[in-house]
Amino acid sequence: MTIPMTEAKIEQALAGLPGWSRESEALMKTFTFASFKAALSFMVRVGFEAEAMDHHPEWTNVYNRVAVRLNTHEAGGKITAKDVELAGRMEEALSAGLAAIRRQA
Repeated sequence: MTIPMTEAKIEQALAGLPGWSRESEALMKTFTFASFKAALSFMVRVGFEAEAMDHHPEWTNVYNRVAVRLNTHEAGGKITAKDVELAGRMEEALSAGLAAIRRQA
């Protein structure tokens, strides 16, 4: 079973995840993109990362926004290192996507 993180570890992790917050027992962030296409591209890229980790986000997409909620079901719906890792991979995907857009411009 995956072990929930301590309060101190969660706060430490959030310090390194820009724009992420904690709401109850989950890490949360809403990403905003220039278009639906950009939002969908982000979701596809992150979807492959999540599948590789066998850790799937709770997320919604409305036009150019992707709202994400991360916690670990096998840890009783608590925040674990898996959630922090996936949040980090989302940030990396965002950075890679922005870099690609800048190269195209």
